[in-house]
Amino acid sequence: MKLNSLNKIASVVGRWVITTLFCVTVMVGAWQNSLVSNPNAIAGPAGDVITASDISGGVKDKAGDVERGSKNLIENTKDKVKDMANRNANRVDAADDSGSFVEGKAKRDRDRIERRAEEDAARTERAVDASKNAVERATDAIKDAFN
Repeated sequence: MKLNSLNKIASVVGRWVITTLFCVTVMVGAWQNSLVSNPNAIAGPAGDVITASDISGGVKDKAGDVERGSKNLIENTKDKVKDMANRNANRVDAADDSGSFVEGKAKRDRDRIERRAEEDAARTERAVDASKNAVERATDAIKDAFN
């Protein structure tokens, strides 16, 4: 029984030692970073403002590229989902020529899947537009802050 209590005490002491070492390491790292700072970050020449505006234009261009790529991916995915729904409905139609309940359900499922694909694509495109607009607003705000 004493062995278990000894293990428990050693475990608690070990946790405290590890926690203390971690905290000391974080404090030393913060202290060293404050001593070795970059003086260029404190005050820069006025040329940096022009660079900041150029960078904001580049960020907006990249955001536009990402938006176009995302919308292309969304459209491709939507088309693939529609194609798969049509293929499944055609397979059921080819397997059952009598116009049974299963064939009607397959066609209703196809129509529902296509409608949902359109809705999901539109919703995702709106989210992409909102993200792009947020990036543009943020870059404009940063650019205005430097002007």
